[in-house]
Amino acid sequence: MNFAKRIDSNQNEIVRALRKAGFSVAITSRLGAGFPDLVIALPRANLEPYVALVEVKDGSKPFSAQKLTPDEVRFRENWSGNYHIIRSVADVAALLDSLMKVG
Repeated sequence: MNFAKRIDSNQNEIVRALRKAGFSVAITSRLGAGFPDLVIALPRANLEPYVALVEVKDGSKPFSAQKLTPDEVRFRENWSGNYHIIRSVADVAALLDSLMKVG
């Protein structure tokens, strides 16, 4: 198993955007071994809270530099819950928009 040595340069910006949108955010990027960078939860009226794991990738980098590591791929393949790759604040807005349309 490999362990995380760095965080993506846009992670703090994405965490701020998620929190501003109403998500609770736990930063897990230092866990490594393929575990995603964030655990997020969003309370929703009349619905169960939405909980997901989020892998942050730097959307300003070439797409080839945004690939999941082998450990991340393995984790994602074995995870049966909600999982997102977020590359930008726009992705945060799109996720929130899609969740608001549910129900």
